[in-house]
This record gives sequence, structure tokens and C-alpha cells, in this order.
Amino acid sequence: MAAAAAAASARAALPRPHLALPSSARRSPSVSLAASPLPGLRGAASAAAPPELQVTTRLGDVIEAQQFDRAALSEIFEVAREMEAVERGSHGAPSRVLEGYLMATLFYEPSTRTRLSFEAAMRRLGGEVLTTENAREFSSAAKGETLEDTIRTVEGYSDIIVLRHFESGAARRAADTAIIPVINAGDGPGQHPTQALLDVYTIKREIGALDGIKLGLVGDLANGRTVRSLAYLIAKYQNIKIYFVSPDVVKMKDDIKDYLNSQGVEWEESSDLLEVASQCDVIYQTRIQKERFGERIDLYEAARGKYIVDKKVLDVLPKHAVIMHPLPRLDEITVDVDSDPRAAYFRQAKNGLYIRMALLKLLLVGH
Repeated sequence: MAAAAAAASARAALPRPHLALPSSARRSPSVSLAASPLPGLRGAASAAAPPELQVTTRLGDVIEAQQFDRAALSEIFEVAREMEAVERGSHGAPSRVLEGYLMATLFYEPSTRTRLSFEAAMRRLGGEVLTTENAREFSSAAKGETLEDTIRTVEGYSDIIVLRHFESGAARRAADTAIIPVINAGDGPGQHPTQALLDVYTIKREIGALDGIKLGLVGDLANGRTVRSLAYLIAKYQNIKIYFVSPDVVKMKDDIKDYLNSQGVEWEESSDLLEVASQCDVIYQTRIQKERFGERIDLYEAARGKYIVDKKVLDVLPKHAVIMHPLPRLDEITVDVDSDPRAAYFRQAKNGLYIRMALLKLLLVGH
């Protein structure tokens, strides 16, 4: 533990990003969303800042979408743009920004894009990766080890943990246990904050604006952690309207609707995908998640295939609009849509690399 504490102190001495974001309550109980004259830095002794200097809290853990404010989002997106240039230049002169750092990826559920983009992000910045592709089956979790014990062990080998888990709230439990940063890479039907960040970044890059957009969320809105996190995050912007289009069995849950109401965000439920598509800047399609239905395969079959993005949707979609999808897809977007320039989902997936490079840089060495 002495080595871990020394590493934490060394990281705390590095420059920190100008982001007012909360860390785990166990480590920084006084940290709030507002800037504070005394930053809650892991392992660092607090010192009074000169009154003429503005000092803000560091970026701690990434657990939920609603932890970010607009200033934090702007800075993350600024760094992500910088990472685009870093990635382009990495083939000739690899970055050494995170040289000497180790990232552990603990994935208890399957992943392609999230795990590989995090690992690529770390390596593009000169860091190294310790990885478990199926921690649920091929780690000591199969022997009954608790998540907390796994986290306490893995943090001794690494500088940051990226966790995907099948239980909602698991990332918060991990962050409350660890003394190093934890990134939520999806916790069951709960949240997927880094996906929401790359989604909003993609909307900004594709549409050119975030305020005043109309967004259609389509598909599995009850079990889809991506749409939940996106709803939380897009609510930070002004004059947003969200349409929910889903089969009855997977409608958006009331907690998201209540949050949107509290933020003054207009929303509407609809059963007419073509009508919604004709009015939206973004159609965000999602897969009906069979793995969340358990033994109720009848409910899954009733929901699957009801709302499909195809040429009919393209015919009514505004020319400036885009189609997004967190992937993987099954049959909810037909393959003939791929060639349309408004099909943004593979560009969206690439943006995940830049957002995750930005987060790793901000968490480990600052901006």
C-alpha cells in the first residue's frame, strides 16, 4: 500500500485539468460540482490557495453522465480534438504522454468497441494495458471473490481501472473502494457515461451545434444504458427536445423522464418513427437487448423488429440530420443505410477513441 500511496501522491502533484467534477465520496467528501478554493486531490496535502488564483477540483472518477457540467464537457471535447491530431501523428512519432502508466480493463460483460477503444487509447498515448476480456468467467469472480476485493487487488497493479459490470451501481462501488481513478464502461442497465460523452461529441462534430437540437431515441429505452446516459448528458444544453420511440415493453423509465422534467427538457413519446424522423436532427437507434429479458423470450420477440431504420426513414430524414447507433446492431438498421452520408454510427465509434484518449489524459496527467 505504501507504493500505491506514493504513486497516488506523485500523480496528485501533476498539473490537473480545469474540471469541476466529483470523485468518490470516500476519498473526497468535500468535493462538489462547484469550483472550490481547496481542490480535493488524491494523496496530496491541502494548502490554501492565494486569493487571486482560481483553483478547481481535478477530474476524479467517471461514473455517471450527470456528473459533468457544460464547462467540463467543453474541456473534454477540446482535449478530444487534440487527441485526433495525436492519433494521426502516432504512426510516425508515437505519443509518450502516458508513458509509464498502466491501465487495467476489468470487463465482466462482452465488449468490442468500448474495451478495444480504451486499450487503443492508452497505447496511442504511450501507456500499457492489463486486460481481462471476460472477468466474470476467467477471474477470481468465478470463485466467488467480491468486486471490492478484486478492485483492491487490481489497483495494486495499475494506475487506473476501466470497469464494465453486469450490475447497476457496480462502478460506484468500485470507485468507493479504489484509491486510483475508476471509469465506468457500462454497469448493467445503469449507465455508460463514456458512450454518452462520445455521442454528444459526435452530435457536435456532425451537426455543428448542441443547443436547440431535436433528438429521437429509438428501440430499447428501458434496458439501454446508452440512451439513459445520453438523456442525462444532453439535458445540459438549451432548448432540447427528445422523442422516445419504443415498443411498450421497453419504454423509457420514469426516473429519466422525471430528471428531464426537473431540467426543463421537453420530451414526447411517439409510436410513429417516420413522423419523428422527419422532425429530428439526430435519430439514435438502439438494439433490443435480448440478454436483459431473462427467460421472457416472448417479450423480446414482441419488441424486436418493431422500429427499423431503413430507406423509408432516410426518405423523410432532413438532409442535415444524422443516424447514430451505439453498436452492435442486429437488424434495426438495414445495411443499405450504411452508404448514406447521414449514417454516422461508424464515425461515432471512431470518436470513442478520441474521447477515451482525452479522459485518460485528463485523469492521469491533466490538461
